[in-house]
Formats: sequence, structure tokens, C-alpha cells
Amino acid sequence: MTPPLPELPVPQPTVRPAARWSLVLPVKTPARAKSRLAPFAGVHRPRLALAFALDTVTAALACPAVAQVLVVCKDPEAGAALAALGALVLADEPDGGLNEALSHGADRARRLRPDAPLAALSADLPALRAAELTRVLGAVPPGERAFLADAPGDGTTLLACAEGRRLAPAFGGPSRLRHARGGARELLLPDVPSVRRDVDTAADLAEALVLGVGPHTRTATAALV
Repeated sequence: MTPPLPELPVPQPTVRPAARWSLVLPVKTPARAKSRLAPFAGVHRPRLALAFALDTVTAALACPAVAQVLVVCKDPEAGAALAALGALVLADEPDGGLNEALSHGADRARRLRPDAPLAALSADLPALRAAELTRVLGAVPPGERAFLADAPGDGTTLLACAEGRRLAPAFGGPSRLRHARGGARELLLPDVPSVRRDVDTAADLAEALVLGVGPHTRTATAALV
């Protein structure tokens, strides 16, 4: 009689199941946002900037790993539109710029869900896919800080930290190097283009359109034709 084969261990998934993340997104007043799109979008630039944020927040809220989305935005009209999607809008944005706004949102997220992991996410990811965001969040090493570089490779679209860790955002310009020097681990994932494709220029938007943008950006882009 042939002896039974030894039982093999069941492979463990590489993505942690529903970690129930808190996400913080900074949204600039649309009238002042995305200045590099002005030559392409003209008077439609504010509408396009808001559309990016609306599609980003919609995808983030659809991500099964995300428990709450906090948006730091002092613009009342943009804030109302984002709140209607289900985001918690923090209108008391401090002066000082992008990283101060993110730190403010992170502090509020920690008070609301002190035991949840936390991530800052760019708000100009109009092609964002919930499944790809799930893979990125699931790849964050337990107990650590980690970041995802943008498509060009100089900036950052996501910075994450475990429960009890400080977010310490250093976004803006060549933030990839700053986050790495600050002790965050870079997430090297080949299959998450929608989480890396932020939009600052017409060329960026063209790439996002190829990936497939959300409905708000599709409508806003159609107005440019």
C-alpha cells in the first residue's frame, strides 16, 4: 500500500486581510489647485481639480481595507461635494502647507480610531482602483512606515504607518528620497499603476485616461473637447 503523501502547508496570502485603514487626503481649494494644468484646461481647471479629488475619494471609500476617509479641505463647496460621497471633511485646515494639513488629518484620524493603521493618500489619482489600493495597503509591513512612489519615481502618492507610529509626512517635490531618508520603506509593487499615477500636467492626464479614470474626471475632461 502506498503511504499517504505528507500534508503540505497552505500558502499564506501576501496581502493582509481587511486591516481597516484610516486614510487622510489633502484637497486644495480648486481655484488654486493644479496650476500646471492651466495651459491645457483653461477656465475648466478648478472643475478638473475637484473631479480628480472626487474620483480618488470614491475609489478609496470602495476599498474594503479602508474604514474611514478623512479629507482636509477648507473650501466649503469642495468640502460639501466630498462629504456627500461619505468622507469626513476637516474644514479647520491649519496654515503651513500640505504636510501640516496631513499631520492635522492624521491626528484627527488617530483620535477617532487609535488602533487603526493610517495612510496619507494623494487626492489627484483620478484612475485609482480600489483593488490596487487594497494591494498597496496590504503590502505595508506590520509595525512599519512605508511609502509608494509616484509614476515618474521622484514623488510619493501614499505614505502609510502602523498603529502607534507617527506618519511624519514629507510630501512635495522629490519626496521619495525624503521619505526613504526618514526611515520609511519603499513599496516596490509592479501592478498598481492607478495608485502611482497622480496628475499634474496634461501628459499625466493623458496617461490616467489610458488607465481609465472615474466618472467625475470623464465628465470634466469631456468639457475640454
